[in-house]
Amino acid sequence: MCYERNTVFFVTGIDTDIGKSVITGLLARFLRSSNVDCISAKLVQTGCTGMSEDILTHRKLEGAEPRPEDYTGETCPYMFKFPASPHLAAEMEGINIYPEYITACVNKLAKTHDCVLLEGAGGLMVPLTRNLLTADFVSEQGWPLIVVCSGRLGSINHSLLTLEAAQRRNIPLAGVVYNEYPPEKPEIGKDSKTVIKDYLKSNNINAPFIEAPAIEDLNNPPSADFGEIFRELL
Repeated sequence: MCYERNTVFFVTGIDTDIGKSVITGLLARFLRSSNVDCISAKLVQTGCTGMSEDILTHRKLEGAEPRPEDYTGETCPYMFKFPASPHLAAEMEGINIYPEYITACVNKLAKTHDCVLLEGAGGLMVPLTRNLLTADFVSEQGWPLIVVCSGRLGSINHSLLTLEAAQRRNIPLAGVVYNEYPPEKPEIGKDSKTVIKDYLKSNNINAPFIEAPAIEDLNNPPSADFGEIFRELL
C-alpha cells in the first residue's frame, strides 16, 4: 500500500483501555525520530476537561510539549466531561457532533504536516452520533487504519471482529500493532498473535503485524520500529 505525504492514519483499538493512546504516542515518536513531520490528534475525547488527556499522553511519549494546535482545539475538535461513547457524552451536554467539523480540523492539520495520526474513541464500531458509526465515518474519509490489539483474554474475538468490520467497509489496513502491556499469560499471548496473523494471511490482507514493547514508564519509553507501516513516508 502506497501512502503520500499528508496522509491521515486512523488509530483504533479493539476495545477501551487497550493502549491506543500509548501506541499513538509511540507511532508519533518513531515518525518524529525519522524526520517525518507528524502530528497526532484525537477524534473525540470523553471523560475529560481542559486539554485532552490522550493528547497529553501522546506529547509525553513524543518527548514534546503541547503544540499550538492543542491549545486551539484543532487536535481534539470535541471534548466532553462524561466518560461514555461520544454520542451519549455529547447528548448529555446538549451538544451536536458535526462530522464535517472533525474532517475540516483533520484536513487542516494534514495540509501543514507530513501525516496525521488520528486516535479514535473506543473501538471501531463506537457510535460517533446516533446515526453514524465511527467505522462508517472512517470508511467515508478513506483513512488507512492502524489497529491496536493485545493478548488479554477476549482479544482474539475483538481483534477479528474489528478486522472484519474494516474489511467489509473497504477500509484499507495500514497495520496491526500488538501491545505487549499489560503482560498476559505467555500461552495466551503467543496464541493470540498466531491467530491474528493467520487471519490476515487467510484473508489476503497484506498489512504488517508489529509487536510494540511494553511501556512501564511514559517518561522513558523504549524504542520501537514501525517502519513497515510507514515505509513510503520515510
